[in-house]
Amino acid sequence: MKEIDENNKSFENIKHIDENGIEFWYARELMPILQYSNWQNFEKIIQKAKIACENSGIVVIDHFTDVNKMVQIGSGAYREQIDYKLTRYACYLIAQNGDSRKKVIALAQTYFAVQTRKQEITEKEYSLLTEDEKRFYQRNLTRKGNYSLNQTAKKAGVKNFDKFHNSGYKGLYNGETADDIAKRKGLRYREDILDNMGSTELIANLFRISQTEEKLKKDNVNTEKEACKTHNKIGKIVRKAIKEAGRNYARRFADS
Repeated sequence: MKEIDENNKSFENIKHIDENGIEFWYARELMPILQYSNWQNFEKIIQKAKIACENSGIVVIDHFTDVNKMVQIGSGAYREQIDYKLTRYACYLIAQNGDSRKKVIALAQTYFAVQTRKQEITEKEYSLLTEDEKRFYQRNLTRKGNYSLNQTAKKAGVKNFDKFHNSGYKGLYNGETADDIAKRKGLRYREDILDNMGSTELIANLFRISQTEEKLKKDNVNTEKEACKTHNKIGKIVRKAIKEAGRNYARRFADS
């Protein structure tokens, strides 16, 4: 069990989260954990995994994205290095096509199989979930999205994160802060408002979160004031879209 836990931590330690809160791995970082020392040999495994993906009727580029990086070599010059951005499913297929004699490959197969099922359900599967299951699923995505947004906001110069997040809430909730929303919902002190939202409301907040992060990056925002302004603006845009979708829907977001 200890060995399994250690390997799982290794996979988690090299995990990245993109601007939409989606997890991914880089092939070059995965390679040594799967005990491959030669890129050419590991890339052959990746190609087999891509073929398996295609044969399953799944769009390959949705799970294997080519990434070119410039790396410094011994002479001080730079050269282009091929890498891949991988989803959990892609990692699972790579493990499935790896050297089965390696114990770490079996561990990787189990890890990514279980996590893929948990994290990447299909639209049809999602529609069959109960409201509580949908809420749990969307809450998990918003938690990851907020983490990624915080990292981007920090780089943009944000230090007062309460102010930053309240700017977004004010935009989406017609001027309400997180405390205002908590009071309206009748929550106890320090009770997380995101833990007390339905799946539809969480989806709206996830959209606010992901679009704000993308905007901060795209506009190269570098001051807290501008970051808060951007978050508020995105919140208002999402709110407007909700209102245009129908007033019954909008009432969930404190439409008065």
